[in-house]
Amino acid sequence: MFIDTAVIYCKAGDGGNGRVSFRREKYVARGGPDGGDGGNGGNIYFQADSSINTLLNFHYSRHFRAGNGENGGKSNMTGKNGKDVVIKVPRGTIIKDFETQNIIADIFNEGEKVLILKGGKGGRGNARFCTPTRRAPAFAENGETTVERKFLLELKTIADVGLVGYPNAGKSTLLSVISAAKPKIASYPFTTLSPNLGTVNYYDQSFIVADIPGLIEGAADGVGLGHSFLRHVERVRLIVHLVDISGGGEGRKPWEDYKVIREELKKYSKDLYNLPEIVAVNKIDILEDRAVIEEFIKRTKITPVEISAATTQGVKELTDKIAQKLKELPPVEPLVFTPYEYEEEDKQSFFIEKRGDTYYVDGGFIRELAKKVYLDDTESFVYFQRKMRERGIIDELRKMGAKDGDTVCVIDVEFTLVD
Repeated sequence: MFIDTAVIYCKAGDGGNGRVSFRREKYVARGGPDGGDGGNGGNIYFQADSSINTLLNFHYSRHFRAGNGENGGKSNMTGKNGKDVVIKVPRGTIIKDFETQNIIADIFNEGEKVLILKGGKGGRGNARFCTPTRRAPAFAENGETTVERKFLLELKTIADVGLVGYPNAGKSTLLSVISAAKPKIASYPFTTLSPNLGTVNYYDQSFIVADIPGLIEGAADGVGLGHSFLRHVERVRLIVHLVDISGGGEGRKPWEDYKVIREELKKYSKDLYNLPEIVAVNKIDILEDRAVIEEFIKRTKITPVEISAATTQGVKELTDKIAQKLKELPPVEPLVFTPYEYEEEDKQSFFIEKRGDTYYVDGGFIRELAKKVYLDDTESFVYFQRKMRERGIIDELRKMGAKDGDTVCVIDVEFTLVD
């Protein structure tokens, strides 16, 4: 089954907590603090893998979590880092933030590995807080916690040539003739329900051709197979527009078919509409009156390549023309975009409010600091207060009229202000 979109949830690993520990060896007098740091949380990566050509796996596995960092150990032992998660996706997969629909990455080159979510930092052990005046700190930091993110994956096929045209125009047959691809071929509309890729070897040159499922009028608005597969021609360098010159046995006019598909491409994307194009009329082996071709030229002002994919008549001429045109065009390139980055968490701001006789302190700086210490531990809270003083929060309280003995509430913890 071909699946080209998926929604997944990813969470980088949390950092491990720092350790509170003291040396206890025999014959070691006054053993100092030796609590180690916590390990860093694992990262989330996406990697291109050309052996995968669908996002089907992500309809069964939607949640990905990197490993958490281990807590620090005694004897200054740092905890192990959390295990990274590498998510393998087909080449051409676009990673978007689900909420904003902004592009985070274009996984384009084979083997390319892109960091999407970074793991949390491990907390520092109590050995890190030892100073000449604080010889035996009995507190450590907690590791950073991470947030789960929701992503939209979209597969945009990477190919040099896109075959477009009405259903049953003969695209799958043509692909099977010029490459080793074996697409499903049948005489009913929408035989092809997913893009098929084939590699064409042309002397010392090779290129990839994508057979895009049949488009019909209204495709850009979702009619028929809709724009579900139009995205797969967005990356191509050249469009080969195949027209059933026989009218499909339904009384359709070939020139009208051509104009309808061109209009759908224009409605979907002007860039796509403006791509170089080679027009080929197919099924000339069953054409009874060449006047139809003359009428097509007259109405479209285009002289098409005449072929029969079924008998291979004219196919070499078409392949020659495709190969020559590709030599003149620049190679397929990744999308040009500004990568979306998640806003960094506010870790510096603070604010103070006075309600009644109590001063309330909150903000990004306070909450980030509170994550790393134990507010119910006396020594840890003293460290917390010292950091508040260094940040200028105590001075700000004094400016607002706070005096010794006044009550200050930091998040959910109350204490009495004393110098």
